[in-house]
Amino acid sequence: MKKRIAQSLLFIGLLATFIFIWALVEPYFINIEKEEAIIPHLPEEWEGKQIAAVGDFQVGMWMGNEATVRKAAEELVEIKPEAVLLLGDYVYHSVQSEYVERQKVADLIQPLTEADIPVFAVLGNHDYVVESDGAEPNELKAQQITYILEEHGITVLQNEAVPLTLTETGVLTETASPNALYIVGLGASWPGMSDSATALDGVPNSAARIVMMHNPSAFAELPEASAPIAVAGHTHGGQVKIPLIPKEWRLKEEEHADYGWVDDYGAAGNALYINPGIGFSNRPIRFNMPPEITVFTLRSE
Repeated sequence: MKKRIAQSLLFIGLLATFIFIWALVEPYFINIEKEEAIIPHLPEEWEGKQIAAVGDFQVGMWMGNEATVRKAAEELVEIKPEAVLLLGDYVYHSVQSEYVERQKVADLIQPLTEADIPVFAVLGNHDYVVESDGAEPNELKAQQITYILEEHGITVLQNEAVPLTLTETGVLTETASPNALYIVGLGASWPGMSDSATALDGVPNSAARIVMMHNPSAFAELPEASAPIAVAGHTHGGQVKIPLIPKEWRLKEEEHADYGWVDDYGAAGNALYINPGIGFSNRPIRFNMPPEITVFTLRSE
């Protein structure tokens, strides 16, 4: 009996050790998640084209996996989608210098910004130095990260939309046309910057669109059938997913940790996908929830 107990304890100890080691290793392996995005009124030119999304770099987090951010940028260059969506929280809490960490963001995504791929971004709560809903935002810090991104050719969307039109030479941005796909970007929720009415203003009712945001809670603000496809970040998927235990929907709670397609949330005719992000929050581990690049293949109804 004692021998059996000792063997069981040894097995449990070895299993715990494996889980701990893997949780430290997994953050450096990127999952390329391929999904279909069904978009009503999708122009024929956009049928089968790809839009990629990634976010939550969290540069500045202790033991942050900055190498994975660079690897994600390189992977996106290889995939070469028609556009890339960055979902916010580029910086975490400053552990060196705020200037150094903002510059790190630019350096890490340089392979992507040097490629001929349109890149669009929204800001997250950490970019405003906000750690809870309703906390006072630091707009100067948000302006500084916005400047860094825009200096490297990334379009930062703050409750606004940009039309994309496919041409023989590539993607033409900021020129409306009947064949345009609109990228709609919402402001960050916790700092109180999200305004869906302003973001959607100017987008024709019949126009195909993809809505991007940092916090999934902003999705609830969107009017019916205004976001047939929306993508958010923020949750990191909880960073740890226990096998065989189904995910719970906790979107109405601050500690929500959902990921992937979300059922029964938001107004009718809207659909939300949550990207688990690249970086960490609080703990530098991931288990059964690797960093993810989401690649959406666009389809009509």
